[in-house]
Amino acid sequence: QVQLVESGGGLVQPGGSLRLSCAASGFTFSIYAMSWYRQAPGKERELVARISSYGGSTNYADSVKGRFTISRDNTKNTVDLQMNSLKPEDTAVYYCNGHYGGNYYWGKGTLVTVSS
Repeated sequence: QVQLVESGGGLVQPGGSLRLSCAASGFTFSIYAMSWYRQAPGKERELVARISSYGGSTNYADSVKGRFTISRDNTKNTVDLQMNSLKPEDTAVYYCNGHYGGNYYWGKGTLVTVSS
């Protein structure tokens, strides 16, 4: 059974940091590109960051470049998103995604709220 379980969300003040983690199981994690998406209230889901299967390549949405860092550990089947210098506009539900060929897997999301 495929599972992607996100954790680490919460309430943080502007300028603060959070680290999201996604634990994967039920598929061959190391061959999947892994991504973090987010969806803010009233907006479409958008790609935040992606990392290739063995971690050699990453890309980021322009809005988070220089503030967020995606990483993965293929020995633990986890993918993390370090978020620094958080802004109110980063408030959203953050989803973990795994992609390989025609397979797309999604977690249920974790809420990040940036507010004073």
